[in-house]
Amino acid sequence: MSAGRTSPVSQLSQRAMDAAAAPIRFLMQPRDLEHPDACDFMAGNPQELALPEYVAALQAAIVPTSPAYFQYGPPPRRSVERAAEALGARLGLRLQPDDVFLTRGAASGLGTAMSTILDPGDEVIFLSPPWFFYETMIVARGAKAVRVPLTRPGFDVDVSAVQAAITARTRAMIVNTPNNPTGRVYTADNLRALAEVLTAASTRNGRPIYLLSDEAYARILFDGRRMITPGLFYQATFIIHTYSKTLLAPSQRLGYMALAPGMPEAESVRAHIWRNSMLGGGFPDTGMARALPALEDLIIDMPAIERRRDRVVDALRAMGYELNSPEGTFYVLVRSPIPDSGEFCARLAAQRVYALAGEAFEMPGWFRLSLTATDAMVDRSLPVFAAAIAEVGVPVVPAGT
Repeated sequence: MSAGRTSPVSQLSQRAMDAAAAPIRFLMQPRDLEHPDACDFMAGNPQELALPEYVAALQAAIVPTSPAYFQYGPPPRRSVERAAEALGARLGLRLQPDDVFLTRGAASGLGTAMSTILDPGDEVIFLSPPWFFYETMIVARGAKAVRVPLTRPGFDVDVSAVQAAITARTRAMIVNTPNNPTGRVYTADNLRALAEVLTAASTRNGRPIYLLSDEAYARILFDGRRMITPGLFYQATFIIHTYSKTLLAPSQRLGYMALAPGMPEAESVRAHIWRNSMLGGGFPDTGMARALPALEDLIIDMPAIERRRDRVVDALRAMGYELNSPEGTFYVLVRSPIPDSGEFCARLAAQRVYALAGEAFEMPGWFRLSLTATDAMVDRSLPVFAAAIAEVGVPVVPAGT
């Protein structure tokens, strides 16, 4: 311990905890979820039983088939090959199994990638509004987090702002598409322009600026959209996926990370990913890894989620709320009718309707609703939303006008 220090935790750990303070404060606010009228729109949590096929796949995979079932070793090759085949087909990439690494979900993949490429003092660009814990993960590895706002009102990547934020110490950038919380799916033109900026900056800096592409919601897409990965345009990309969203089972940790074709110094990157996965507990448990081939063909009821999106968007707009209609993810962003969205969410919570205030994701004055709430929750909550906006003096527009 350094002279004069009395804290039992490291300064690095404390800085990471400080970075997570706002989202944790809002995510951990008390909720009476046991009440029959509770309407939980806070997070992408399941509110109904999992797909029977999902449960059956886990049950089959957890049964040991030999004494070697629980032994040390890498994840099953068959599962890695299936992940590479399926992901490559969906993204239009030729992925080699040796460039695909099974993980304990997207956060595990992000953490392993950061541990592989970052040194203390490096800078990592992330886009705001962000997923809650990007800054925490960056700071925890001794790097500096550099935020760049998304454009308004479209929530695209502001390529010029990214270019201006790059310095000689920039080592990586995080992109999240489809984006949580905005629901934006970045276009090919937007990602291609970003790739051009990163390529030029990498050449200027004399080392790659890695792109960490968080594609957790890659299969949660609306209106016939398709997933476009920046890995199509930029070789130094870590492509990060998870089954937590696809199957709406966030506590069952399984995902994978792929190196885009042409990754610079791929052999060295592969070796260090393996080391960091083994030392950091990055590999999934045996049962989840063995279930992957069966899970790859499954997805939650997307038509039901899309119908719920349309109903929530149309109903709230008719009440007078300003909001976006998401192109992907589970989330609808709504502008609070009063400046303090935390206070407005507290008014909703008093009626057992639970929304996430924008202060949790660097977007004060807005709140986020999760479409994983049930249709019955939507039924119960809509009168509450109507009463809440009327109470603060915003006129309610009759539906259909």
